[in-house]
Amino acid sequence: MTDAELKQSCRQHLPGHRALSPAELFAAMGDWCQARDIAHDVYGSGTLIQEFEQKIARLLGFEAAVFCITGTMTQATALRIACAERGSKLVALHPTSHILKHERGNHQLFDHFHALQIGDPHRPWTLAELQGIPDKLGAVSLELPAREIGGQCPSWDQLEAIKAYGREQGIHLHMDGARLWETAAAYGRPVNEIAAGFDSVYVSLYKGVGGMGGAMLAGSAAFVAKAQEWFRRQGGNVYQRTPYVVAAAMQFDARLAAMPDYFKRTQWLYDVLREYPLLVPNPATPQANMLHLHLPVSRDRALEIRSRIAEQHSVWLFNGANHAALPERCSVELYIGDNLLHLPDQRVREILALWSDALAN
Repeated sequence: MTDAELKQSCRQHLPGHRALSPAELFAAMGDWCQARDIAHDVYGSGTLIQEFEQKIARLLGFEAAVFCITGTMTQATALRIACAERGSKLVALHPTSHILKHERGNHQLFDHFHALQIGDPHRPWTLAELQGIPDKLGAVSLELPAREIGGQCPSWDQLEAIKAYGREQGIHLHMDGARLWETAAAYGRPVNEIAAGFDSVYVSLYKGVGGMGGAMLAGSAAFVAKAQEWFRRQGGNVYQRTPYVVAAAMQFDARLAAMPDYFKRTQWLYDVLREYPLLVPNPATPQANMLHLHLPVSRDRALEIRSRIAEQHSVWLFNGANHAALPERCSVELYIGDNLLHLPDQRVREILALWSDALAN
């Protein structure tokens, strides 16, 4: 049995939201479309997609927003345009940014921009580190929350200071807001207040939202229009975007409304984890409804434990695992969504006890 099949066979899951089968998802999408008399867009022109773009723009406090088929295309394009407008091809990126870790050198091979790493790999970069770059920057990217370091965020005062410095220096400030909605619950502030001061913001339509795929880029009307043209040039001019927009739009409001509950459940989980010292959370206190758990076993051993508990108890503990700096150590990610929100407290404790006992043996 493959990992995907084993995961699907489990009755209970700790991370994320319940994954609908294609049949369930398409049926729900069909019902939603029928109830609203939804028509297909044509190359991004249509009532549903354009109203959804405007909705995202309003929520984030920007003039405009545009759909893009992938976050990878969205961010590389946004930063390319920013650099062209500011007269410098240098972009400051955290060492764990998605662009550097997961995009196979696209920014370099396509000559979008040149990357400068900023900050320590294990924490968010700071204003002092930005000020320490002597070169003229075209743009700087800030991920809120930073997934690869457990969902960490800069403090609110630090974030405001970074925004002010970007304005003073004429640097385009871009937000990798793939999980921005989660950050709003953690900061206790509306997303437009968090996004204020950024020149562009990317949000995902499938991560916390639970859609099929796709992204939105928000910014000024002129900036978004340039991005839309560059998406076309790169093959992103998808004929009909309806499936991606429907899959996100039909659950968007409910997901955003649930974000405070996901964060409260994350806070509760942190309290419970004190009873299981072999499961060490990072960050030390929750900054979004996601975290990393550092385990006292190798990556291979962690995956073995996950598979055994799945087979014997029909419980899925986590998805992937990463090697740690120290030998016989690893870390795993937990995104707190509907699954853990709706598991009874006692059942969560039983699952954590199973996991902890396996780690100890």
